[in-house]
Formats: sequence, structure tokens, C-alpha cells
Amino acid sequence: MAAISASQVKELRERTGLGMMECKKALTEAGGDIEVAIENLRKSSGLKAAKKAGRTAAEGAVATRVAEDGSYGVVVEINSETDFVARDDNFKAFADQVADAFFAAKSEDVAAVMEGALESAREQLVQKIGENIGVRRCAVVEAPKGGLVGEYVHGGRIGVLTVLKGGNADVAKDVAMHVAAINPAVARPEDMPQEQLDKEKAIILAQPDMAGKPEQIAEKMVEGRLKKYLAENSLTEQPFVKDPNQTVAAYAKAAGGEVLGFTRFEVGEGIEKEEVDFAKEVMEQAGRR
Repeated sequence: MAAISASQVKELRERTGLGMMECKKALTEAGGDIEVAIENLRKSSGLKAAKKAGRTAAEGAVATRVAEDGSYGVVVEINSETDFVARDDNFKAFADQVADAFFAAKSEDVAAVMEGALESAREQLVQKIGENIGVRRCAVVEAPKGGLVGEYVHGGRIGVLTVLKGGNADVAKDVAMHVAAINPAVARPEDMPQEQLDKEKAIILAQPDMAGKPEQIAEKMVEGRLKKYLAENSLTEQPFVKDPNQTVAAYAKAAGGEVLGFTRFEVGEGIEKEEVDFAKEVMEQAGRR
């Protein structure tokens, strides 16, 4: 069995708020898999949903563009190796160039859009800065007839496009801001994948207070908790970040709008970042001289 590292224990503690020994035990039983450890902890202790992993592998920027009439928009992620380079004016100019190109092409095909002049510009930037620069992904979002796309970018690292039926640009932007801050799993309860609901139901049934309950009572309890889970993780049902007294759906409805969906990009999400021991690296370099 693989040894459990201090960084694994640290991440599990940050995501669950539990003690070091409890986290280490959970990781050992899960063979070092943090997600499995969280599921097991939720089953055994009724632990609430843990925070999402905050570690990201790549630095860089996220940029958005939306048509003047709100008919469509694009969100693009451009990566660098360090945050220092992501703040460089040359990198920012390249990121803007990339976003403009994808917007003009109205395409998600990274290889096709980057071909030619844009790829040459990327190679020149790599040579100038000395870091690997790459365009990771793009999403094109279109509004239905009578709808519009809204945008919001937070700190150059989180970009959101929202799709509304009706409403206006300010409402669409406010909803995008909420998505950036809260990061809901889906737009509406009915959008939650059945696989995820089945998984959540299994976790609920395995919790200690469900033991020995008659089937009918257990089903009602599961139904209530699933309803709460959906409300907490669906954009439309969440308390609006700028006015917690109303839901996002209610806020949009008051302005004649209906939330249909969203796309959220965060720099480096889903990529494992190699942890570097800089002191060790310097010593190794010195030893080679």
C-alpha cells in the first residue's frame, strides 16, 4: 500500500475540517484516494459535502468575449507556467489576441484557430518569456431566440458565461458573478446527472441516522435530503450572492428573465500541479557545478 503523504493529509483536512489522525486513517483505508476517503467519511459520520480541491496545476488567464447583441459568447483559457508570467503585459496582450480570434471564428477547435499566425505569435512569446505558453480550451455559448449571453471575469482567473431567456445584460452579468463566486454544480435541479443523484442517495442511506429506519420513513428522509442537496448545488435555487433573501431564479424573474445555463472556466482546474522543492533544486544545481 502506498504511503500517505503529509500533503494528502493536509488537503483532506482543508477540505473536511477534520483532525489530522482521522484524515490519515481515512486516507489509509481509501488507499490514498482523497475523493474515496471523503465519500467514506460522509457515509460513516454524516460529514457534509467537502470543499472542492483548491490546488491547480497551471497558471495563466481566462478571457471572455460576448457579441454586442448578446447572441453568443466565448470563454477561453490560456496557460503559463507561473503566475508571474500570467501578470506580464506581453502575456496579457497574447491572451486578448487569442480571445479575439476565437470570438471571430466562433469555434471551440483550439488546433484550427491556433493554426498559422496565432501559433507563430505563441512561439515567439515562448522564446521571449522562457516559459511554455498554451491555449487549453474554449467554449462557445449561444443564446436562444429572445435570450442573451452574459459575461463576468474575476481577477483574470475565473470566467463565466451565462445564458438567460429574457432579462437584460446587467442581470446576466450579476448571475455570472454569482456563478464565479459560488461555483454551482448545475444550472437547474433537473440538470443534475442521475448518476450523481444515485451516488448522493447511497451516501445518505449509509449515514448512521438512517440505520433501522422503516423503508417508508427512510425514503421520505432521502427525498428531503436530496431536495436540499439539489437546492444547494443548483444555480437557480441558491440564495443570490448580492441579496441572500431571494434565489437566483427569483432575481432573474423580477427582471423578466429566466436562467437557462452557464459555463464556468477557472485557470488550471482539473490539472495536477507538480510540487517543487526549490531548496532541494538549488542544492542539486549547485552540486553539479
